[in-house]
Amino acid sequence: MYTAFKHLHSGLRYVVLLLLILAIITAISGVIGKKTYTEGNRKLNLFTLIAAHIQLVVGIVLYTMSTMVSFSDMGTVMKTANLRYWTVEHVIMMVLAIVLITVGHSKSKKAINSAAKHKPIAVFYTIALVIIIGAIMMAVNKGFITFWGV
Repeated sequence: MYTAFKHLHSGLRYVVLLLLILAIITAISGVIGKKTYTEGNRKLNLFTLIAAHIQLVVGIVLYTMSTMVSFSDMGTVMKTANLRYWTVEHVIMMVLAIVLITVGHSKSKKAINSAAKHKPIAVFYTIALVIIIGAIMMAVNKGFITFWGV
């Protein structure tokens, strides 16, 4: 079961990244081009939010099952790069990214005009994307994962 969730989590990252990039590009072009906020924009932003939350739920399931996560001796965890990354750093960065996506979507929903709807998506989703890519690259640079695989 752990392996299935690990592969699901790894594969979903590409869906989330693709939707996030599309939502950001659409929002930035909406702000710059002063385009109307359409039903298509709303759906893209909502699907991005949903995909990110599904990824979070799968990640939480993995977090509870993983041998890479440990709370037994936090002193050792904080001294061991691999354990520290999976127990603390990865989780904090990804939860922060999901919170930013949620806040951006919420602010966009509450906005009245098109420019005010596009702007929070452009800002909050971009910050979330930078955090997500940073977290992935930290794991790749430390040799914990490959970018293309699990």
